[in-house]
Amino acid sequence: MIRLYDNGVYLVNGTEIVEDNNDAKDKLSSLGKNTGKEEALKNTIAYGILKDHNTSGNMDKLKVKFDKLTSHDITFVGIIQTARASGLERFPIPYVLTNCHNSLCAVGGTINEDDHMFGLSCARKYGGIYVPPHQAVIHQFAREMLAECGKMILGSDSHTRYGALGTMAVGEGGPELVKQLLSRTYDIDRPGVIAVYLKGSPNPGVGPQDVALAIIGAVFKNGYVKNKVMEFVGPGVKELSADFRIGIDVMTTETTCLSSIWQTDDEIKDFYDIHGRSESYQELKPGDIAYYDGMVEVDLSSVKPMIAMPFHPSNTYTIDEVNENLKDVLHDVEERAKVSLDNQVEYSLKDKIVDGRFYVEQGIIAGCAGGGFENICAAADILDGTNIGSDEFTLSIYPASMPVYMEIIKNGCAAKILETGAVLKTAFCGPCFGAGDTPANNAFSIRHSTRNFPNREGSKLQNGQISSVALMDARSIAATAANKGFLTPADKQIEADTLKKYRYHFDENIYKNRVFDSKGKADPTAEIKLGPNIKDWPKMCPLTDNLILRVVSEIHDPVTTTDELIPSGETSSYRSNPLGLAEFALSRKDPEYVGRAKEMKKVEEARESGEDLSKIEDIKEIYNAVKDKFSDVSSENTGIGSTIFAVKPGDGSAREQAASCQKVLGGWANISNEYATKRYRSNLINWGMLPFIIDEGDLPFKKLEYIFIPDIRKAVENKNSEIKAYVADEGMKEFTLKLGDLTDDERKIILDGCLINFYANSK
Repeated sequence: MIRLYDNGVYLVNGTEIVEDNNDAKDKLSSLGKNTGKEEALKNTIAYGILKDHNTSGNMDKLKVKFDKLTSHDITFVGIIQTARASGLERFPIPYVLTNCHNSLCAVGGTINEDDHMFGLSCARKYGGIYVPPHQAVIHQFAREMLAECGKMILGSDSHTRYGALGTMAVGEGGPELVKQLLSRTYDIDRPGVIAVYLKGSPNPGVGPQDVALAIIGAVFKNGYVKNKVMEFVGPGVKELSADFRIGIDVMTTETTCLSSIWQTDDEIKDFYDIHGRSESYQELKPGDIAYYDGMVEVDLSSVKPMIAMPFHPSNTYTIDEVNENLKDVLHDVEERAKVSLDNQVEYSLKDKIVDGRFYVEQGIIAGCAGGGFENICAAADILDGTNIGSDEFTLSIYPASMPVYMEIIKNGCAAKILETGAVLKTAFCGPCFGAGDTPANNAFSIRHSTRNFPNREGSKLQNGQISSVALMDARSIAATAANKGFLTPADKQIEADTLKKYRYHFDENIYKNRVFDSKGKADPTAEIKLGPNIKDWPKMCPLTDNLILRVVSEIHDPVTTTDELIPSGETSSYRSNPLGLAEFALSRKDPEYVGRAKEMKKVEEARESGEDLSKIEDIKEIYNAVKDKFSDVSSENTGIGSTIFAVKPGDGSAREQAASCQKVLGGWANISNEYATKRYRSNLINWGMLPFIIDEGDLPFKKLEYIFIPDIRKAVENKNSEIKAYVADEGMKEFTLKLGDLTDDERKIILDGCLINFYANSK
């Protein structure tokens, strides 16, 4: 089904694969191709787009300027507040503010709608675009209205992926958007490019989520595409509709790649024509001979209906495997859950076996992955003439935008769905991040959405609640619904003529009549509306000469998601209040974290106010032990703070709050064996936190112990890659931390204490 190449590959004329081994030169010569590797790597689609957007003049050290920006209502308030504090006068490029995460306004009184009004007022003042709640989820609006072939979009959501439409898009934490708003650049080493070579054609009943999950299952654990660009090529591309490609593309985020791009053709031209933006299309394809750093070869005809069992999109099986080995698979999931859930609650799936079959209580088709036109139409066809029954099983479907909703009403698919007992709802991301359709305790939900991390469905371990999510394609969810909740792959449900062809018609008046578009014109006289929950960022001090850090949390899970660092769901309503949101940091992973971090923050505030560390009860013993060995240490040059250790933190969401909440609580660093994503490491840096790496093995420190890092400011200034540190006690055991590569600006941001200070000092 999927093959990963051990070496780089040359792709000749878009179809011929030549692996980069000892025979490569002869094979290329026989094909009449003598281009060297260095020239061939310039012939990828990704290289050409990056070159067009790079301002550094050096393709190894990129300084990228994006064409457009997009954010949603969990992220745009913090971004604009940061940019305002750093001198923002107007949006220099199109910036779209969508409202699709906290659009229900269900928690916290007026605070969600206050943030929406903040967004609208800022779109007026700074010259942006404002998409009101329920109109579209962030990525569907971007597909319909923003994407252009050969362009680049930066979004403050991890699933910012529009590669199927010829747009290289990157999901990053908010501070990276701040840089673009201030006409700065996105600085990154040129990423590797991995070809995803598609061949064959999908079988009936197989949808985009099935292909995506098959790829994720093959590449996530081994990091094959981590921080690289996935470039989709090969003869199989033309066998896929635009919607099908989009459905695969959005899920590339779950591989931990940096971005994605696809070759384009008449299917994509038709997409732009339908949306009234024909001028946005151009053909994109690799050169006659292109070199890739690796290849994922996918035989589309061999992909079967898939399921990603709890609690990660990479925990993949075919649905047939689950049904045929039900007890074994469920036992394996239960064992994995012990790690994911830290044994906080009892978790069992055995009660899901009913008469030898797997029964689920809920189905959801939603958001940027599931809510597309073709997914919903296919689900309607499979459900036609059936019903979902009146037992526990429920089915909710969220079209990704009002134009999609309008079209399924016009073509009759909405009626087919509603007749079954299923529910149609408006565009909303809630089911994907834990703020909508939370199942009952111990219930099992199957979803065509993007993630199935713990708590992503809304349950709360700290309250003894646990439900779980498996990811599936809309087609198999519909097949399961037609069987009253018993797990069924779509290929076992459909007949040859079940799935019909529907022509999509885009009604542009829906957005014309409701979306505020400044057309890029700022109005400096417009007043920004600040609700009572919207707070400025607290003052953050520069990096001190030395640091004493307490390890206030220690996480040994193989991977730690950003949802575990700062929970999503209802807590996201407080995202416009940095200190208010910080109260929830690590609350579902380590409920004692906030209190312990605050203890260190209190000591640091006392130090900053002029108190002598040798006289502060909570730190004096540690401080004196440090001073015995390092006599030049003083209260004036030694900062006090907290740090966490996690094996591999940062998988998942791009939300910078995963880092900023630690920072406002006095965090100065993370220590890890590896960072799961580039975006989380960037978030740490942009909030002035040190992204330390420590070699795998026995940790020299334990939770609640203190670490002393002498001359840390000098080490950052001198670009030291290795940092001496000590367990701060009588023994003062020495160990080594590493910082990894940092750009000059990143070092300055850390030295200044955060991005806001960096810009203030740059004026």
